[in-house]
Amino acid sequence: MKNRTTWWIVAAAFIAVTVLYGLHAYRFASQTSDTGEPVAGSVDFSPSPGRVALIDLGATDCVPCKMMAPIMRELEKEYAGKADIVFIDVWKHPDQAKKYGVRTIPTQIFFDAEGREAHRHTGFMNKQAIVDMLSRLGVS
Repeated sequence: MKNRTTWWIVAAAFIAVTVLYGLHAYRFASQTSDTGEPVAGSVDFSPSPGRVALIDLGATDCVPCKMMAPIMRELEKEYAGKADIVFIDVWKHPDQAKKYGVRTIPTQIFFDAEGREAHRHTGFMNKQAIVDMLSRLGVS
């Protein structure tokens, strides 16, 4: 009986931490930048010719997507002018999920400078893995 009680306490604590993290996680607020302008690609993004791109397809209310939000913000600043770093909320824009063939979120799609899909990853992707992939695609 004691083991079962311990299991329920651990499960309840995990759920509580997950919910609290979700409430306090960073979000892409209404797909707008700090200036109130729409974020590039928030509705219909196509990679820029001659520029490597990363599209993170997810949702602002998805826990792994929330965990990626601060990483994407950092990368957007660090790679400004070098690569297109874009988040698309597929719950708000389901046509984009269909366009890119996304079945699970988050999904990150990397495009080479010619606009061809070079790599696809599903699930949380840490910053170093993203930086490594951008480097392999020629972005310094």
